[in-house]
Amino acid sequence: MLVVDDEPHIGRIIRMRLEQAGFTVLLAEHGAEALSHLETVPTVALVVLDLMLPGMSGTDILRLVRGDSRWRPLPCIVLTAAGQDAQLREVESLGVSEIMTKPFSPRRLLERVRAHTGTTLAEPASSESPSAPVAP
Repeated sequence: MLVVDDEPHIGRIIRMRLEQAGFTVLLAEHGAEALSHLETVPTVALVVLDLMLPGMSGTDILRLVRGDSRWRPLPCIVLTAAGQDAQLREVESLGVSEIMTKPFSPRRLLERVRAHTGTTLAEPASSESPSAPVAP
């Protein structure tokens, strides 16, 4: 699993939630790092992608992923702030698997990750509130 978000606290929250559920998670804060992970780790099963990134946008990354036969089948879940209608239409046309708006529920994200990867891992026991929204 690859999580691409330039806000370190959001990336850590997503990673923690997915790792608690049994997933292995790589983090990237910008496009070049994300592409490097995809090149070097052939077992990436899904990409969680923020649209607003420094340098290369999430839309640019999605365009490269969908344009490369090695990565084209990868499910891609886009996380975005509300109000980016033009970008959302573009990522839809590129074949994004799902769009989730920030703030988002980590529990809902986990549900969607499981649905797109076909996994049914056990829910972790935790005293934290896994469904509290995560804001940008």
